[in-house]
Parts: sequence; C-alpha cells; structure tokens
Amino acid sequence: MYKEKTLRKNNKLFKNRVKAIEVKPKKSISHLLTEMSQTGFQGKNLARVVDVLEDMILDKDITILLGYAGSLSTTGQWKIINWLIQNNYIDILVPTGANISEDIIDAMGLGYWQGTHLADNEELFREGINRYYDVYGDEADYLKMTELIADFILTLDEEQKYSSREFLSLFGKWLGEKGIESIVTVAAEYNMPIFCPAIADSPYGDAALIAKSKGFSLTIDGIKDYVEFMSLGENVKDTGVIYIGGGVPKDFIQLFAVTSDLLYSDRKVPNRDTGLNRKGTGPAETYYPHKYAIQITTDSPQWGGLSGCTFEEAVSWGKEMPDGGLVQCYCDATIALPLITHALVERVKYRRKRRGFSNIIKNKNL
Repeated sequence: MYKEKTLRKNNKLFKNRVKAIEVKPKKSISHLLTEMSQTGFQGKNLARVVDVLEDMILDKDITILLGYAGSLSTTGQWKIINWLIQNNYIDILVPTGANISEDIIDAMGLGYWQGTHLADNEELFREGINRYYDVYGDEADYLKMTELIADFILTLDEEQKYSSREFLSLFGKWLGEKGIESIVTVAAEYNMPIFCPAIADSPYGDAALIAKSKGFSLTIDGIKDYVEFMSLGENVKDTGVIYIGGGVPKDFIQLFAVTSDLLYSDRKVPNRDTGLNRKGTGPAETYYPHKYAIQITTDSPQWGGLSGCTFEEAVSWGKEMPDGGLVQCYCDATIALPLITHALVERVKYRRKRRGFSNIIKNKNL
C-alpha cells in the first residue's frame, strides 16, 4: 500500500493530527468519546465536554451548578438528572418549571408515548393529546399532575412567603412520602437545593391557580429566591457550571459570577478570595468567574440571545475565566446527555463529596 510520509515539524499549527475512527466490536462509550476527541466538529466538542466534566468532578474546590432547560423530561432524560444528584455530580440545580413537573407524570406511572411530528394536530387536539415535537402526552395525565401539585399547595402556610427552594424542598418531601421518585423528590432526599426562578411559567403556576380557586393564595417570592441563591456564594470557593439548553436557568446561574457581590456593602462576597476587579472608571465591583463551564445547546450565537451566547463572549462580562475549562457543544441534548453520563459511569470511580448547603441555609434563616 502506498503511504506518503509528511513532516510538519516547523509548523506549530500542525500539532494534533486528526485520527480516523475505526469501527470495532465491544468498544466502550468512554473509549469512543476518546477517539472522537481526536476528530473535529461537534464530535470533538462532545468528547471535550466529558473531559471537562470529569475535571470538575475531581476538583475538590468546585461547587457544580446545573441549569436544565428545554422539554427534556418528556423525552426520557429526567432519570439522568436523578442519577447526577444521587452520585453527587451536582450541588445546585436550576431547572425550568416544566422539567421538574412533567417528569412527575412519568414518576406517577402515567408516562409519555412516541409519536410523530407529522401528525394531524387538529386530531391530536380533539383526542386530548399534547405534542412535544414527536412525543405525545395525555392532557388528562397533565391535569392529574397539576392537581397533585395543587393538593400539595393546600397543605402550606398561606401567610408565608416561600422561596422556590423552600417550596420545592417541601414538595419533594411530600412526594417522597407518596413514593413518587421525581427530580424534586430525589433532590429533597439528598438535601440538594433547587432554585426555579421562572416557576410560575409551568404547571406550578397552573396549580397555584387551582389552589386560588379553592380560596388559597400561594406566594413564591422571586427576590427572596435571588437573595437566598446569591447568599450561597459565601460558602463557595470556585464554581463549575453545566447548561443543558439555555434560557432563564443559564442566566440565573451566570449572574452568580457577577452580581453576588451587590448583596454586600463593600462589593465583596465574604469568605471568597478568588474575585476579580475591572479597570476603568466604573463603580467598584467584584467578579467571581466560573472556573469551568459546559453547555449543550442547539442555539446559535449570532442572533444575540443568551441561550447561544458563547463562553468567550461571557468572558467580557466576567462570567467565565478566560483560561478556564470552557466547552460548548452544539448538539441535541437527547443525544449528548445519555452519552456523557454513560461515559462518566465508565471513567469516574471517585466518590465525590457534595457541597452541603442545607445547614448553611438553615443557620442563616434563609
């Protein structure tokens, strides 16, 4: 076989050669991703996501925050989030309200069904079927889940203003007593805080309407939520962030790096010595950029939205460390999440210790 030898010793740009993937039986997912790291495009980025995530898990000084957006619990991804919680791979969860309510339908034993995006949508409406692209859900099941949340709301103290974390912690314990192992149930079991800053834009808001129709007024205080979330910075050294999708969860977590100092008169978070300051004539502020950042998204950066915003752009805000472990993979999360987590099963043998915030929150009366 003819083979030409090329030498590129004098060109620094020819450093890492692309290596073609060979198809072999019994190849592990971890091994495949290692091979993908030596290719290009989003395959290489997906492999880098696993490498950076492994670094985050092994870094004992890192608090890991996960932002979870998109309609993913309907597509069979929610037990992956439970697995991340149970293995201490995340310390704080910031989801959309949909992702921590629509999983309850499955956890109740009701479920979702494979369908098609080419369906007759008027027929689906007549049949009481909700379509999530190519997944079907029964509207009656959706209402049962919403009524379940409303039943829980009626057990609360009408005079109290709850943060979303307080509300979801109590809800998780209540669901646990009923044997419904949803995301909020597992988070409550493991004392892991969940903040849901847009909680009303979901079945939780609908359940609050049902409770209101029965004479009960629920108050979830968004500012209390924000203060409570930012206060956790006092017990953090460095942070690593994971974004599945973007939206409100991503923005909420990104702000942890740049606005937590505003809670304190000297513009410094107590007990943190990793802050940075801008030069210039602006007001004195302290920034705490995320040391690691991972995002799985299908949104593009050129439209200017945060969901597709690159981490390189975020460096200009002080949200990410310029020399940190930063990787974005433009990929469907239903492809990326199963591959990433199964690679972690094969690679990581270290039992990570989660950052405990429950006693801190309790002692500060947050």
